[in-house]
Amino acid sequence: MDIRPIKTENDYNDALRRIEELWGAKKDSPDGDEFELLVTLVESYEMKHYPIAPPDPIDAIKFRMEQMGMTNADMKKYLGSQSRVSEILNKKRRLSLGMIKTLYKELKIPAEILLS
Repeated sequence: MDIRPIKTENDYNDALRRIEELWGAKKDSPDGDEFELLVTLVESYEMKHYPIAPPDPIDAIKFRMEQMGMTNADMKKYLGSQSRVSEILNKKRRLSLGMIKTLYKELKIPAEILLS
């Protein structure tokens, strides 16, 4: 096992190839340990070089609505009147702190997404 920090794109690609070779290795075996270490190194490299921006708050709300089979009318109890729901979902009005708390608590949308 020759594990080194991933510093370049070539190192990254080599690590990905090796992970594919080790896929399915038994846990707590030498190959399993190598697999876990490489995955950790690749995750670290990806967070630094390929960061993923948080989703847009309104897109997150719409996604959760779709997941839960909700309509705009269903959102009145979380956002207020139908016109307010429309303004929020069309990005013409910002979410208030009260709305953010409600969406976090009731729909389990992470607050850090709603606050961005």
